[in-house]
Amino acid sequence: MSSTPRPPEGDWLGTPFLTLERRGPFAVVTVDRPDARNALSPAMYFGLRYAIAHCEADPDIHGLILTGTGDVFIPGGDLGRTGVDDWMDMGHLGMDATPFDTLRVTSLPVVVAVNGICQGGGFMITLCSDISVVSERATFRVPELFRGISDTYYAQILARTVGPVRTRDLMLTGRVLTADEALDWGLVNRVVPHDQLMERATEVVTGVCRTAPVARLDIKKSLDGYLGLFDRIAMRQSQTGAEAIEGFRAFKERRSPSWVPEELRVEGRL
Repeated sequence: MSSTPRPPEGDWLGTPFLTLERRGPFAVVTVDRPDARNALSPAMYFGLRYAIAHCEADPDIHGLILTGTGDVFIPGGDLGRTGVDDWMDMGHLGMDATPFDTLRVTSLPVVVAVNGICQGGGFMITLCSDISVVSERATFRVPELFRGISDTYYAQILARTVGPVRTRDLMLTGRVLTADEALDWGLVNRVVPHDQLMERATEVVTGVCRTAPVARLDIKKSLDGYLGLFDRIAMRQSQTGAEAIEGFRAFKERRSPSWVPEELRVEGRL
């Protein structure tokens, strides 16, 4: 791993916390940042987006698997903008640096192998990928409203995927779903034994790669149109608003935000 901050180039994804491994006709990108529980720095978000475009342009790579390490897939982003990833600042690029839209439109088959905790940006990556193969140990959560973020992207995608009633349940309560609940709701494709996760994910991406690529992309175009657009302006404004500032401060200080009534506050983070 390189310790020098530098942008992506070739199979280097711009950060030592993402690795790209070639396995025959497929590539496997692994999120590996155990000290931060796989939380994504700005450079990691961009590195995932770069990885998709990089693999799509490589004639030797026909499918991509995204996974994590340990008991965490991706818990979302963090506030880290220093150290080895300080070549990029998400504040200057915002949502344009994330991989979500790239996942929706790429012709490259992308399968996520969700090995554990999946929330925030990790859950959105799962929703935007082609197929999700999920460990029986995985859990899912949308905690953005605990952080003061008006996540209109989630509101759009979830409402189209599971309807407004379940979207309100997930977003307004911040509840945790088990892998089986997520499957029952139609949020993931397959739940498998934990020790079979990568084997089953490889089987799935193999099956996808046997379908006709141009026809497959036409189906993706149709589905992308169904998912629709989200309110970028409202979401961007909320990220710099007073609630977001307090939400992130409370998260760092491991306490309930000040907007929570005193008698409803809990020890530690929400």
